[in-house]
Amino acid sequence: MSRIAVIADDHGMYRMGLAFTLKDRLGFDTVEEAASLDEALARLGETEGIALALFDLSMPGMQSAASLAAVRECYPDLPIAVVSGSDNRSDVLTALAAGVNGFVPKGLRDDDLVAALKSILGGSIYVPASLAQGAAAGTEAGAGTIDLARLTPRQRDVLGLLVEGRSNKEIARALDLGHGTVKIHLAAVFRHLGVSNRAAAVAVAAPLLARG
Repeated sequence: MSRIAVIADDHGMYRMGLAFTLKDRLGFDTVEEAASLDEALARLGETEGIALALFDLSMPGMQSAASLAAVRECYPDLPIAVVSGSDNRSDVLTALAAGVNGFVPKGLRDDDLVAALKSILGGSIYVPASLAQGAAAGTEAGAGTIDLARLTPRQRDVLGLLVEGRSNKEIARALDLGHGTVKIHLAAVFRHLGVSNRAAAVAVAAPLLARG
């Protein structure tokens, strides 16, 4: 079965280069291109078997990263990432809150871009360390200092596995917990971090855990 990706970006040369990388380095057979959000939605609706969708934030129809929430709602299992020239932490958090699987800067070197996209395709949430730290700083500034020591040991274990990209089922198996118990711990962690979903939690917590 052929592997298909969608690139939504109004810069034709960038689309061309990214399409080449997807085919040459990541094994995609077909890359559908779109120059606006509406065109991208049409491609998604018309094409079966899409395995990855990449969206720029600055193109016709894209009001903000929040516009991707509707895409996520329609395609809950599709790996979706922002590929953007923005380094605004608000864009990062808004995109993650919308449910995307990653925020990839356009300035990444080719090898780093490939590694980021492989991570997303593998089920992980990708945010570069520099942007993740900025996102965490922005959250702390808006909601007070986040102290992970206030989490229970079990909540911290759950958070650590979440940051590693583990699913709820994998977390439950690793910690010998029930699926419902994992959900309860995650809800408590989300409240503590001031976020509403897994992706935003990873962006906020990853740099904090890295600092110990």
